Amino acid sequence: MKTLVVLPGATGVGKTEVSLRLAERFGCPVISADSRQIYRELPIGTAAPLAEDLARVRHYLVGTHSLTDYYSASLFEEDVLRIMEELQGEIAVMAGGSMMYMDAVCRGIDDIPTVSDAVRTALYAQFEREGLGGILAELKDADPIHYGEVDQANYKRVIHAVEICRMAGRPYSSFRTRTVKSRAFRIVKVGLRRERGELCERINTRVDQMMDTGLLEEARRVYPYRGLNALNTVGYKELFRYFDGEWTLEAAVEKMKRNTRVYARKQMTWFKRDEEITWFHPDQEGEIMAFVADRL
Repeated sequence: MKTLVVLPGATGVGKTEVSLRLAERFGCPVISADSRQIYRELPIGTAAPLAEDLARVRHYLVGTHSLTDYYSASLFEEDVLRIMEELQGEIAVMAGGSMMYMDAVCRGIDDIPTVSDAVRTALYAQFEREGLGGILAELKDADPIHYGEVDQANYKRVIHAVEICRMAGRPYSSFRTRTVKSRAFRIVKVGLRRERGELCERINTRVDQMMDTGLLEEARRVYPYRGLNALNTVGYKELFRYFDGEWTLEAAVEKMKRNTRVYARKQMTWFKRDEEITWFHPDQEGEIMAFVADRL
C-alpha cells in the first residue's frame, strides 16, 4: 500500500526544509498543501519553495494556477487523490499549513456542489455594496442550523454557505455529513511545532526577509486584483492598506507580523485537535526519519 506522509505545522515552523529532507531520504515527491502557493504570482508572500528547492525534489501544486483561476479544497482533494493514484513510487510527502486542504485529503470532503461564477460574483458584489447583514439574514432563513454554527464574523465562510444554498436549493448543513472517507493509501501524520517565543521570532524574521526579497513589489503587481479571494490573506492585505494610504509602510509590516502570529496560533489550535498527529521539533531529524521509516 502507498503511504502519504502528512506534515502539518504553523506558518514559519520549518516545514519546507523538513519536507525536502524527508523527500530526499525516501526518494519521493512533495505535495504542497498551502492554499496560496498554488498561485504562480505569489511566490514571495507564500514562502513558496525556491528554485533550488524545486531542483532538489519534485513538487506538485506549486505555482500551477493563476490568481484568476478558481480553486478550492474539493479540487485540492481531487488533485491529491489523482497524484497518489498515478504515483510511481510508494510514498509521497504532503506539507503545508492549510487546515481545510489537509483535512480534505485525510478525512474527505462532502460532495458539495461547485459554485458557478455568476452566483459567486453576485454574492461578493452584494457584500461590497451592503456588507454582510443581508447575506447573514439569507443564511438564517435558508439554513438556521449552519447559521447557529458558523463564525458570523468570517465573511468568506458565510458567503460560501449562502453560495451553496443558492446553488443547491437546500441547506448547506445538509451536505456536511462529516463522514471520514476511506483512502487507497496509508496516512502517517508528522506534526512540527516550536515553543511560542521561538516561533514568533522566526515569523518576525521571515516577514523581514520577505520584504528584503521583494514582497512589496510582488504585492504592488497583484494590487489590481485585490478583490480576489486568493489575495484575502496575510501579507497582501496589510500592504494593500499601505498602497491605499491608510497605513505607513512600517505600520503595515508590523501588522503583517502580528497577523501572521495570530494565524499561526489558529493553525496550532486546529491541528492540536487531531489525535492522529505525532509531534516533533523540526530539529529532531533523526527521530522524524525513524518514525516514518517504522510506518512504511
